Amino acid sequence: MHVFPAAIPDVLVLEPKVFGDHRGFFFESFNARAFAEMTGLQREFVQDNHSRSSKGVLRGLHYQIEQPQGKLVRVVVGEVFDVAVDLRKASPTFGQWAGERLSAENKKQLWIPEGFAHGFLVLSETAEFLYKTTDYYAPQHERTLLWSDPTIGVQWPLCGEPNLAMKDKAGRLFTEAEVFAD
Repeated sequence: MHVFPAAIPDVLVLEPKVFGDHRGFFFESFNARAFAEMTGLQREFVQDNHSRSSKGVLRGLHYQIEQPQGKLVRVVVGEVFDVAVDLRKASPTFGQWAGERLSAENKKQLWIPEGFAHGFLVLSETAEFLYKTTDYYAPQHERTLLWSDPTIGVQWPLCGEPNLAMKDKAGRLFTEAEVFAD
């Protein structure tokens, strides 16, 4: 596995070693020992999630203000533009974002630490998105940062208006959002 920092150094891009031939391919999508050795991080993942979305769907930017979740995300069908926004007030990258194209073809994964908002835009006709989390989903602590917040200025690769859930349309502006003290 190769690991390198995204635009925000705490957000990591992981590229697995893929073994392929005329029959197909094989790769280890997760190995706790290799993850710890390559990233320097010791994390226990407690929940796996799988979502399917159609082209133009934008999910996010979501986070949990209590029980924050670190996420290891990847795409197994299609392609997405994945985004992490640093909401850790004490961080030198507070309020900045990092984005990465993740696809079934490139097999990249993104590590998004606790204290970040997360979202993605589906670029292909459909996409299936898998992610591991370091804490359980806690809907009472979930918050949504407005995907189009002008202060943050995420450069989404949009063709027209995105397809949004009501909670994503009603996301808070960065200047009004609850953030992490540390």
